[in-house]
Amino acid sequence: MRSSMRILAAGGLVALGYFLGASQVFRMAQAQPEEAPPTDESIKKIVEAHDGLKRAASQLSLETRYTSVTKAVNPYAVLVGGLNAKEDLEGGHGVDPETYAALNIAAYELKKNRVKDDSLADWVDTNLIGYDSDGHLTYGNKLVRIYSISKLRKLNAQRMVVLGETKEQKSQK
Repeated sequence: MRSSMRILAAGGLVALGYFLGASQVFRMAQAQPEEAPPTDESIKKIVEAHDGLKRAASQLSLETRYTSVTKAVNPYAVLVGGLNAKEDLEGGHGVDPETYAALNIAAYELKKNRVKDDSLADWVDTNLIGYDSDGHLTYGNKLVRIYSISKLRKLNAQRMVVLGETKEQKSQK
């Protein structure tokens, strides 16, 4: 009796393992298959969008509405009508998702993966990023955190206004 229960349990575990493997429940997410690069038309539109973001960031900077700590254009900051990420970081107020991601990736590459080349300097000032004794991301020795949910909601509403995408207009589409 006991041996038949063991065999049944072992068979059940094998079947469960097969099912989980076949259904790919634990498959890692992939950004895009490497075999399918964007088409030339898509690349052209991406370059045009990036150029437009750079021009908008430049104009917002002239109006003192945009200051970034990353060296690349921050699309989130531009599309909400401007942010001062440097002031927010230095004041400990949190940052937008794009800035947080860039700082986090650069700090991880620098400190955890021990990347020593100059590629990170293209993103951020690597002398200002790091981790505190608890392993939290820091910028200029101040804790880096993402904006609060209420601030993100406000910024997303502001982005809808800037882009002319009010709720009424969306329901008409």
